[in-house]
Amino acid sequence: MGIIKKILIANRGEIAVRVIRACGELSIKSVAIFSEVDKSSLHVQMADEAILIGPPSPLESYLNIEKIIETAKKAGCNAIHPGYGFLAENYNFVKRCEEERIIFIGPNSKAMKLVGSKLESRNTMKKAGIPIIPGMNQTGKSMENFKKFAQKIGYPVLIKASGGGGGKGMKIVKREQELIPNIESAIRESKSAFGDESVYLEKYIEEPRHVEFQVLADNFGNAIHLYERECSIQRRYQKLIEETPSTALDDELRTKMGEIAIKVIKVSGYTNAGTVEFLLDKNKNFYFLEVNARIQVEHPVTELVTGIDLVKQQIMIANNEKISIKQEDISQKGHSIECRIYAEDPENNFTPSPGKILYLKEPAGPGIRVDSGIYSGYEVSPYYDPILSKLIVLGENRNSTIERMKNALSEYIVFGIKTTIPFLYDVIQHKDFIHGETYTNFIDKNMKEWGLLTKKKEYTDQALIAAAIISMNKFPKKKTISKESGFLSPWQMIGHWRIGEGYK
Repeated sequence: MGIIKKILIANRGEIAVRVIRACGELSIKSVAIFSEVDKSSLHVQMADEAILIGPPSPLESYLNIEKIIETAKKAGCNAIHPGYGFLAENYNFVKRCEEERIIFIGPNSKAMKLVGSKLESRNTMKKAGIPIIPGMNQTGKSMENFKKFAQKIGYPVLIKASGGGGGKGMKIVKREQELIPNIESAIRESKSAFGDESVYLEKYIEEPRHVEFQVLADNFGNAIHLYERECSIQRRYQKLIEETPSTALDDELRTKMGEIAIKVIKVSGYTNAGTVEFLLDKNKNFYFLEVNARIQVEHPVTELVTGIDLVKQQIMIANNEKISIKQEDISQKGHSIECRIYAEDPENNFTPSPGKILYLKEPAGPGIRVDSGIYSGYEVSPYYDPILSKLIVLGENRNSTIERMKNALSEYIVFGIKTTIPFLYDVIQHKDFIHGETYTNFIDKNMKEWGLLTKKKEYTDQALIAAAIISMNKFPKKKTISKESGFLSPWQMIGHWRIGEGYK
């Protein structure tokens, strides 16, 4: 390949693994960075090289701009892929890469500064005649100004972090007395997640759908969209399940939103892969929400229905190549759904569930894809976002895809820590989900009391244990497995174990 020879991946977990695989397919060397607690992580094992970046704290490792730049230069990397989260949408990081003549696999600093700031982006789109949600035109630290603006647009309001995404720093406020404590909390969360404490207020639209369009734009003025993803199944503004196509869009609305998405990208001077996000109300009115200037967690559903590798496209665009795909050549084939698997206890208000994975069995079969950063024996750290993997399925239509996802979730076995798998299974088979009635309040409306169902706890444990036993019995009986053979069963590898109180 031309310019890019060696890529440092400024991230961890499943997205780092995903980028490493794309690098391998393009014959590009990959360099992983890792914190002290990530030394045995899967991305560290898979990369061509791996370099210790610092202590567990993100500010001292994965958010340490100068250390990452220094590491890239020492390793001989001429490009950096930021993944998602951490520094992926940090203007200062992009600027430093440009100053050091390191290729940033994403938009340039000018476009990043515009779309990376939710407020600047909103103001630009408003001038271009693109519909936006009523909200503040600038951030500030005056609590009195926040109060006045909230009174002006009316409650409920939404507090948003200007410099990030992924639900971090987002708070819904329904009453004035809740405003200041939530702003202070959002500021702390935003600073910790993105190194930027700027927040602003926006009118909260009740019961909308969250619909986003995947876009690609090169350095030669070419821009295309790869259709939409519906991301309305959320908890605390963090997406849990994504799918494409959306059940809310007809061909006319899909075409209109796609055209607006491309207009947003061109107005902002954006290049590389990005996502234009909209809120769609019950009357089919849509409003520009923001541009996510990075690869999205949910990008695999788009890859499955279009057959286009988005991470490889990112790298090729950064390599100053033209997009070879025309808009009229892109079509959606089938239906795809993604479930995010988190190390969280859904029976205990989704508290983080760090610890050692004693046994892991991932689903497999036609139309099933697992993007994962874990393995049997892996120690899940409490320091970072608890996402473990993503389960993505493709079917001929939505009904067949739902059934395939249900089967895949039932085959996904994780022992040693709690995960969101049983919760996701119940969401997928809920009647409202099956009927396509997916709004951003779906979890609060339908699943709020899920953790209180004690019988579900018992059945979940029994089902997982039974599935693991079935999986054990699938080993060929005639084959003798010994330590000398070089092939060990999962039970031999994890040593002595039992299902104890820590799991129940």
